[in-house]
Amino acid sequence: MIILYILIGLILALLLIAALLPREYNIEQTIIIHKPVNEVMDKVADLNYYSKWNPWQMMEPSAKYEISGTPKTPGHKFSWNGKKNGVGSLTLKAIDSKHVHFDVTFLKPWKSKAKDNWLFEHWGETDAKVTWQNKGDLPFPIARLMGPSLSKTLNRQFAEGLKNLQTLCEKKSS
Repeated sequence: MIILYILIGLILALLLIAALLPREYNIEQTIIIHKPVNEVMDKVADLNYYSKWNPWQMMEPSAKYEISGTPKTPGHKFSWNGKKNGVGSLTLKAIDSKHVHFDVTFLKPWKSKAKDNWLFEHWGETDAKVTWQNKGDLPFPIARLMGPSLSKTLNRQFAEGLKNLQTLCEKKSS
């Protein structure tokens, strides 16, 4: 009987901790890419390039992917279904001369929504300063408990993704 009370106490403690943790996460990474803004922006807003720089798609190339809609226009969509990456989609919501905004929907491993925002600024005469920001929900209780670890992992993966984008953009054309 004591073991049952201890187990219930631990569960209640975890639920209380989860209730006190942040309800959302916010990740932001920046890089300088030695190419003009419009060339870099094209590689982000055209989801046909997504699997060539995005760390999650590179991590699971065997996952099923589907691209729909017209590149660089609202409604352009990248959907995935994989064992490691789960199930979800990235949909271009808005684009202008300095920004690309996506809606991200995760269906598995848990349902969640996020905003993927990109800022492209001229840096010097020929370079682009690229900022990738992602903000999303941390559903109660598991995702909130995983939040600190998730933020650390996402920061690392965003830095890796920007480095991959830099490599893709700066690659010499043959």
